[in-house]
Amino acid sequence: MLDNLLAPLRHLGHSTINAIWKLGMMSRFLLAILAHSGQSLLRFQLTIREVYFAGVLSLIIIVVSGLFVGMVLGLQGYNTLSRFGSADALGALVALSLLRELGPVLAALLFASRSGSAMTAEIGLMKATEQLEAMSVMAVDPIARVVAPRFWAGVISMPILAALFNVMGIFGGYLVGVVMIGLDEGTFWSQMQNNVDLHFDVINGLIKSLFFGIAVTLVAVFEGFDATPTAAGVSSATTRTVVTSALVILALDFVLTAFMF
Repeated sequence: MLDNLLAPLRHLGHSTINAIWKLGMMSRFLLAILAHSGQSLLRFQLTIREVYFAGVLSLIIIVVSGLFVGMVLGLQGYNTLSRFGSADALGALVALSLLRELGPVLAALLFASRSGSAMTAEIGLMKATEQLEAMSVMAVDPIARVVAPRFWAGVISMPILAALFNVMGIFGGYLVGVVMIGLDEGTFWSQMQNNVDLHFDVINGLIKSLFFGIAVTLVAVFEGFDATPTAAGVSSATTRTVVTSALVILALDFVLTAFMF
C-alpha cells in the first residue's frame, strides 16, 4: 500500500533528475560545439550547404505561411478596429503583431517542424548506421564535421526566415486591408511608419529569432546525436525535437518579451 502511494513521487523525482541530467548534457554539448566551431568554419562550404538545407528549402513554407497569417491578421484586425472607429490603424496593428511576436514565434515553430526534425532524423540515422563511429575511427571529429555546421546553419537561417515571414505577413495585411477592403494606401503605410520603431520593434524581433534559432538547432542536433541507434529511437528523437522545441520557443518568448518590452 505504501509503495503504491509513493510511486507517483518516485516517478516525479525520476523525471526531474532525468530532466536536470539532460539539461546538463545539452550544456556540455553546446560547449563542445563552440569548441569545435573553428574547424567547421574553416571549411565554410559545409555550413553553406547546411544553410541551403535548413534555410533555403524552408522558404516555401515560411513565405506561404507568412502571407496567410498576415491576411488573417488583416481580416481580424479590421473587424476589431472598425468597431472603435480606428480601422486606419490596421497597418500599425499588422506590423507590430508580426514584428514583435507572431513573426519570430511562428517562423521558429515552422523551422523546428521542418528543419529541426530533419536535422535530428539525419544525425540519428547516421548514428544508427554507425557513420559517426566510422568518422571517429578515421580521426574525424563528428561534432566538428557533422554537428557544428548544422548548428551554425540554423543560427544563420532563423533570423533571415523570420524577417521574410514578417515581410510576407505585412504584404498579406496590405492585400486584405488596401486591395480587398479598400482602406487608403497612404494611411496604411503611414500608420505603420509612425508606430513601428526600428530598435524597439524590428531589432528586438530579430534578436528573438536569433535566440530561437540557437535553442531550436541545439535541441535538434542534441536529440539526433543522443538518439538510440534504432529505427524506433530515431523516430522518438525526432518527435522529442518538435515537442521540446515548441515548448522552449514559447517559454523563451515569454522571458525575452519580459526583458525587451
